[in-house]
Parts: sequence; structure tokens; C-alpha cells
Amino acid sequence: PWKEWYLFPIVVSATITVGLLAGLYPAFYLSSFVPVKVLKGNVSKGSKNSFTRNSLVVFQFATSITLIIATLVIYQQVEYILNKKVGFEKEQVLLIQGTNTLEKKIVTFKNELLQLSNIKSASVSDYLPIRGTKRNGNGFTNAGKKSTEKSIGVQVWRVDHDYLKTLGIKLIEGRNFTPEMLTDSSAIIINQKMAKELGLKDAIGKQIENWQVYNIIGVVEDFHFESLKDKIEPLAFVLGKEASIVSVKVNGSDMANAIKNISEVWKKFSPNQSIRYTFLDESFTRMYDDVKRMGQIFTTFAVLAIVVACLGLFALSAFMIEQRGKEVSIRLVLGASLNNIFTMLTFNFLKLVLIAILIAIPMGWYMMRGWLQDYTYRTEITWHVFALAGIASVIIALLTISYQSIKAAMANPVNSLKSE
Repeated sequence: PWKEWYLFPIVVSATITVGLLAGLYPAFYLSSFVPVKVLKGNVSKGSKNSFTRNSLVVFQFATSITLIIATLVIYQQVEYILNKKVGFEKEQVLLIQGTNTLEKKIVTFKNELLQLSNIKSASVSDYLPIRGTKRNGNGFTNAGKKSTEKSIGVQVWRVDHDYLKTLGIKLIEGRNFTPEMLTDSSAIIINQKMAKELGLKDAIGKQIENWQVYNIIGVVEDFHFESLKDKIEPLAFVLGKEASIVSVKVNGSDMANAIKNISEVWKKFSPNQSIRYTFLDESFTRMYDDVKRMGQIFTTFAVLAIVVACLGLFALSAFMIEQRGKEVSIRLVLGASLNNIFTMLTFNFLKLVLIAILIAIPMGWYMMRGWLQDYTYRTEITWHVFALAGIASVIIALLTISYQSIKAAMANPVNSLKSE
């Protein structure tokens, strides 16, 4: 909320509060020193109690790893959504907006589009399998059973004869609407879910009703017409005119030339109005912008958490190596190799990271399992996610502490022991 008056005061207050809290522990710790012991050099003995330091490092890395797991699962779900077969063809479908201004000329406009060599099919309907387009809920029962049968909620979409062809919706039983069949004005095509809800095993030729009686002429394969968070619900198609959107299926990969040809036809019918269009696949993707945005937020927080954890681990490694400086020097004098010293200094820190991994894995699994419950159709949380997050955290930790460890292992032991 960049323009809200309260943003700046909250940011300033939060900064001051965090600064005060961060400074309390060292302030109280330093003020507890006894001057005589400090001057005698006895304070360093108290540094052996490393529980608080180690706990903070474990907490920081556990938080970072949990956020990494969350980020990976979110992006995995996004990939699952965008690549899942949804039951209709969303690629290479152009949606021309505002075609209701053509009024009675819209059928002629559609027919001229079909004359173009790079246009495969076209359909006039405002009902599309993406959020934000028209919806129409109705209650249906089997014909003649209104008084004895509970009605089911159904989406009834008014479409033209070429709708199923244009969107690539699969007809598994019966036939499509046909212009030559005048009786199709009372015909209906339903999806598998609706047939199941009505208890129709052989639906073709059966009659169903809401405010009028319809003859079922076809059954289409279930497809996702809402978000993947929702189950596929009963759906029916009837003939009707909803003229604000014309969907155009482009034949081939030359989209630029197709748009040029479509624009020329549009200019012929509406010379004073610019053509407005979107793409069906882009509109489908935008339905999940909130998921992608959440992934970006988690990525940002994961990076910040890793940076903070690395700063803490770097400071802790520098502090502990400083404390063990003379021990390292004695080991070097006695013949310890660079590899021995590096392993000794890094092992304790890697133990902290491994503990953080063991804490973060169940936390990340529980948190993201709950998040995925919002989606009826979702990806699985595989072991690869935890393995990748764990390996990444170990590599980051090694890179963070390697500098101090290698520096200590390569130091001249004389410089550390000359005061003894």
C-alpha cells in the first residue's frame, strides 16, 4: 500500500523495534561483565557455552530451508497447472473482444474470417473456459421428474455450431449441433459429469428439463472450465447468441500474418473502431497470476532468509575459529594437514545445518501439504524437493564457512603461538 499514510510510520517503527530487540542481548551480556575478570582475560572462558549461538543458526537455516521447500512446491504446482491437459485447446486461439458492436453483421464477419486460409475455425460465444467470462447457472432434472427428483446445478452455455470445434472440446457420444437440423433449437449437449449426476448411462436421446424440455444429442468429455482449485461441475451447451466475443482458431504457426488478416476483415466491418483481442492461453495463464506472485514472494523471502542465515553462520565461524586459533596452530605444528584442519572446523557447522534440515523437512511438508489442499487438482510433494533444498543449504553453508576455515588452516602457527 505505497500511497497509504500509515506505511512509512509502520516501516520506521518496525525498524526501530527490530534494532532495539537485536541490541538487547549484547547490551545485557556486555553489561554483566566483571571488569576484573575482563582485565585478567577470563571472559573468553564463558564463550564455551554455545547453545544460544548454535540455536539461532539452526533456526535461521531451518527457516531458509522451509522457504526454499515452499518456493519449489509453488513453482512445481504452477508448472503442473500450465502443462496439465485441461480438456480443451487453448493454444493459437485468438479472442476478439467487443464484437457485439457489429450487431447483425457478426455472422457475416465470422463467415468472412472462415474464408481466410490461415483460419481453421471461428465461434461466437461469451462463454469460455476461463475466469471472467459469462456464466449461467440452472437447475436440471430428468424430464417429467421435477416433482420427484432433486434438481442438480448446471452451467448452461449458449454457443454456436462451431464452438466445440474451435476450442477442441472432445465429443465422445452423439453428435454436434448442425445448422441443417432445425430441431437443434431444443437440443442440448452435456458433459460426462452432468450425465453422471443425472444417472444417465446412455444419455443420447434422453430428455432433461429446467424451464423447458431438451433432447440430449451429445456428450462431451469433461474439461476444466474453472480454476483447478475447483472440481469439474455439470455443464451443458445449447444454441444461442452471445456476441461480445469471437474465438478464432488459427491454422499454423504464423500468428502475426493471421492477426494482420483478421484486422483487415475487422476494419472492413468496423472502420471507426480499433480491433481488441487477447489470446486464450494467456488469459488461462492469468487465472493463476496469484499463484505465480506467491512464488515470487516466497523466492524473495527465501533469498533474504538465506542471506541472513549466511551472515550469522559467517560471524559464528569467524568467532569460533578465533577462539580455537591456538588449538589450530598446535595441530599444524604437530603435522595436521590442510584437509584435516578444514574438516575439523567445518564439521561442527555442518552438523547445525543438518539439524536444521531435519527440522525444516517436516515443517515444509506440513505447510505446503496444507497449501495444496486448496487445489482439487494438484502436484505431489516428492522427495526431490526436500533433497534439492537440503543439498542447496549444505552447499551454501560450505561456501559461507570455507573462507574462514581455509584462512585458519593456511595461517602461520607462529603468529598465534608467539605470545605463549
